[in-house]
Amino acid sequence: MNSVLSKILSFQGTFFTILVTIAVYYGTKWILEKSSKGKADWGIVRSIILFSIIIIGAIAILLSLPMDPSTKGNISSLIGIVISAVFALSSATFMGNGMAGIMLRTINSFKPGDFIRTGDLFGRVTERGLFHTEIQTENRDLTTIPNLFLTTNPVKVIRTSGTFISGICSLGYDVNRVLIEKALIEATERAGLKDGFVRITDLGDFSIVYKTFGLLEDVKTIISAESKLNAMILDCLHEAGIEIVSPNFMNQRQVGDTVFIPKKVRKSEQKAIDDAEAPENVIFDKADEAESLEKRKEKLSDIDEKIKTISEELKNAETEEEKAEVKKRLDKWTGVKEKMLEKIDAKQNEISTKK
Repeated sequence: MNSVLSKILSFQGTFFTILVTIAVYYGTKWILEKSSKGKADWGIVRSIILFSIIIIGAIAILLSLPMDPSTKGNISSLIGIVISAVFALSSATFMGNGMAGIMLRTINSFKPGDFIRTGDLFGRVTERGLFHTEIQTENRDLTTIPNLFLTTNPVKVIRTSGTFISGICSLGYDVNRVLIEKALIEATERAGLKDGFVRITDLGDFSIVYKTFGLLEDVKTIISAESKLNAMILDCLHEAGIEIVSPNFMNQRQVGDTVFIPKKVRKSEQKAIDDAEAPENVIFDKADEAESLEKRKEKLSDIDEKIKTISEELKNAETEEEKAEVKKRLDKWTGVKEKMLEKIDAKQNEISTKK
């Protein structure tokens, strides 16, 4: 009986270590969940912290077992070797992406909802994580980009205040450039673009390359705007009597051959095409939600500043009436913040689970 009791008592250190590990784990989890409301990257940070607590706790429990010092030393050496090997094999990429994520947040050159282009990838940002950035491409697919890639490659961010889009066409030397430039400028105006201009980018052996530019103010419609600009280039050149065919073909054509300018369609048919829903509304659905979430977070920051200002007023209030009035305002804005946090969390969970 005494031997059994002494055996149980020898494990009291282990039992204590287990209880401490459980208490630290759940206590930290409760604090992190409370602190992570309305914050995007806290999911991965919370997972890392809790995983670290589990690893440290497991090691502490293992070392607290009643064993002779030599066995503990061997186990400690083995654990050290395993941990060193794991970090040596995985830390380069893991830590590199983590540091790159911090760098991107510090620079803050783009946010959810922005259009970015890097390498062969183009789309709208839907998520900015600590280790990766997710974009929604023009095919509506979701593409995950390691943050290390974004910091080691040029990233083009489409300005939300407006960007110049362009259309390119090559035409023969037999057409006066003034007529072509006039038609291209008119095409930019019909496409709803501002400040249009034309550049001659190349004088080839058989053709001249024209590039027309126009300022697009609503960048959310960039894909349909580029398509519309090309459509207007076709219409305006054809209306001006300018053919868009290979210069080789035009130079070899016999006199009296057909001129390749299509017939006009009825206005009702053209209006039906122009009134069709913009494809961006379907393509970038997740990006739109991510942008909406980002705006709510910005509004939450403004509410935090408002609460901070009111709290200072409460400290400086002299009479009880003033304190009661300020306290009432403080309670009101605190309630608004809580509701906003609930909406942000709900929307964040909805976006994170959306595929």
